[in-house]
Amino acid sequence: MPAAPETFAPGMPVEIGRIDREFKKLWAQAGSEMTRASLINLAVYSEERDSLGKNTALVSEITENHACRAIVIAADPHAEESGVEAWISAHCHVSRAGSKQICSEQLSFLLKGKSVGFLPNIVFAQLDSDLPLNLWWQEEFSPPMDPQLWAWVDRVLYDSQQWSDFGAQMSLVETAQKEARQRVVLCDLNWVRLVHVRIALAQFFDHPITHHHLDELNEVEILHAPGYRSTALLLVGWLAAQLDWENAGTRDDSLGFKKRTSEGERAIKVSLGESAGEPIGNVTVRTETAEFKVNHKSDEDLLEVWFGRKGGRHMQQVLPAGKSDPVSLVEEELRRGGPHRVYLRAVEKVRAFL
Repeated sequence: MPAAPETFAPGMPVEIGRIDREFKKLWAQAGSEMTRASLINLAVYSEERDSLGKNTALVSEITENHACRAIVIAADPHAEESGVEAWISAHCHVSRAGSKQICSEQLSFLLKGKSVGFLPNIVFAQLDSDLPLNLWWQEEFSPPMDPQLWAWVDRVLYDSQQWSDFGAQMSLVETAQKEARQRVVLCDLNWVRLVHVRIALAQFFDHPITHHHLDELNEVEILHAPGYRSTALLLVGWLAAQLDWENAGTRDDSLGFKKRTSEGERAIKVSLGESAGEPIGNVTVRTETAEFKVNHKSDEDLLEVWFGRKGGRHMQQVLPAGKSDPVSLVEEELRRGGPHRVYLRAVEKVRAFL
């Protein structure tokens, strides 16, 4: 099991109307050895009890590589009394040159009761100039989706692995995107979990001489950890989207797809299994004559990649596996960016199974 996240204090209490003034005092006292830096706005929203300290610790790690103005929001919409509390702080890390500390500002808010409705106003009032806004939404989405909020969001980060109803939640985020006239980029951390597995699978077919295998694939087996079926299905969706597979329904305990080729229609059987370990523990892709495997052993940071022809040669190598903790996933997303059109196509391919 992953270690319990470290928690930090949210900072110095301030009155809402004095935030800018208190930040100016903070930087005036810091002197020339500290430099304020910000490339993005990163807002983090949670309704979990005691989330301020946990998310402050996460932001402290993220700002080591991604300077930002962080707006950490803890909400208690069911509180009997309404109110807003605020804190300010800074996360400072020594620059690579080693001479100065590069600092990111953090504003923390606790919203109670009806004050949760002030969320859009609080976020907009504290944004750093015209820098892009990344909103990390750690809860399930609830209707109605507030168009005032989503109209300002550039990228919304969420983890569909935690959703209880993928279809209903996906419908809500798509509604938010529509309300924002498609300007919001949907960034699923569950999709980010698959980056290194997808790279490992894709590299099998980098050379044109291997492309014929793509039309010959007829079986896929995926082993996933308990609770990570949606992660495995997104991987299936990626394969289906990239290889132009069509949904052929379920068959017994497997998912069915079909592929139209120059030789006719080919059936593809996809089987999902569950076993303790990494989110995606093993992926095996087969044709009539060859087998491709990606294996991620529990708690190891490398993928074992294997290719073999039936009755022929074999090849084995190792590739980076990446990490699945929240900080690593968010940092991976912030590094890569992009519109995530492949993700949206993957979701469409397996929407009926999710």
